[in-house]
Amino acid sequence: MSGPSVRAIAAAVRAGERRAVDVVEAALAAIAAAESGAARLNAFLCHDRAVAVAAARAVDAQPREQRGSLAGVPVAVKDNICTVDYPTTCASRMLTGYRSGYDATVVRRLRAAGAVIVGKTNLDEFAMGSSTENSAFGPTRNPHDGDRVPGGSSGGSAAAVAAGLVPAALGSETSGSIRQPAAFCGVVGLRPTYGRVSRYGVVAFSSSLDQVGPITADVRDAALLLKVLAGRDPRDATSVERPEAELEDLGDAAAGLVVGVPAEYFPPGLDAGVARLCHAALDRLRAMGAEVRAVSLPHTAQAIPTYYVLAPAEASSNLARFDGVRFGTRAADAASMRELYEESRARGFGPEVKRRIVLGSYILSSGYYDRHYARAQQVRGLIARDFQRVFASGVDVIFSPTAPTPAFRFGEKTGNPYEMYLSDIFVTPSTLAALPSISVPIGRLGSLPVGGQFIAGPWREALLLRAAGALERCCQ
Repeated sequence: MSGPSVRAIAAAVRAGERRAVDVVEAALAAIAAAESGAARLNAFLCHDRAVAVAAARAVDAQPREQRGSLAGVPVAVKDNICTVDYPTTCASRMLTGYRSGYDATVVRRLRAAGAVIVGKTNLDEFAMGSSTENSAFGPTRNPHDGDRVPGGSSGGSAAAVAAGLVPAALGSETSGSIRQPAAFCGVVGLRPTYGRVSRYGVVAFSSSLDQVGPITADVRDAALLLKVLAGRDPRDATSVERPEAELEDLGDAAAGLVVGVPAEYFPPGLDAGVARLCHAALDRLRAMGAEVRAVSLPHTAQAIPTYYVLAPAEASSNLARFDGVRFGTRAADAASMRELYEESRARGFGPEVKRRIVLGSYILSSGYYDRHYARAQQVRGLIARDFQRVFASGVDVIFSPTAPTPAFRFGEKTGNPYEMYLSDIFVTPSTLAALPSISVPIGRLGSLPVGGQFIAGPWREALLLRAAGALERCCQ
């Protein structure tokens, strides 16, 4: 379903072989077709032809030698990332129609490189979910099977790329929200090292975990997007300056790589088809000269409980500002200030967001902080040390399934929140350890894509992309 790559589009626009306006018009036509009718994809929450075409004309008006590395490339942006020319709703009634007064840093960097933002994509409300079923504006469909979820919370971005509507999109990830939907939709999803990419202008969910990354059709496009997005931002104190040379000359050779395979990521309950495709991918890596080595990450089972202490606690704090006074839709019929707060939040937030706010508020309440939040931080340290020991032993990258199953059907897990949370069991540990990771397609089970993920040590995105590129090349 994918069309020309990011690299091909930008090269053609820089060379004057294609007009950015024509590229963007084609993307807008594809979006309009996919978002019409009863079976619409619902990947986009908004798109504006006038805004996108004006931006494309500005690219065409530049001298060719001044056009950037993403010249004329249509890019979709997850709707929890601030943009001045499109609403930023976080897929919530709380922010219906809200428009930011500024662009997020990642959006500014895309525009500076010549990319054209064509619209904002659907997500689980405030990025809280694993299926995009929690959106206040309806779920996104998986392009490969309309009865199944695209994953979440960046499901709209992954579906838009998988359907060929845009060659690239931005997602955000607190725990697997880039990689898991990329796996479900059969595209590439990259989570950079925490601090590699600025979070300024990204509506905060869990500030110690949130990170922005690209979703693309192939690994080299992901590398190009990362190079544009990466870098220190004085507006984000957690962002770090690293040499750009780290992201150059990625190559796609597996020879000499040491690939660790954690036993904990291949449990007895793992879907048999997913396990088979992962082992086939490891056989391909061996055939290309990689060494595959068994490793152990013993605290893997504690990752989901740890995450669901830390993330809700931080979410309850971050979302306190959405009260109908400072931010958010206001309940106009409230009789008192207390009722205003209560009614605005009750009407504005959906069930999953309320669940996490209540849980987080309890965790942070007097007498429970040390028992829960402080202890979870200690367990987070143990999880990080598991990875440190593996990488210190000479392992370059870790390989595992991205998700324990292919995309599931709508409604299949909504009645059991813990079962839904377990769909992120293989992506949460590396999130807690602040490590870079990437999901790449490794095959299909019937019509459904399956993803495998690589995890690398801090700041080792180049090594991560090299391993992913090698596997991608032999899986095509």
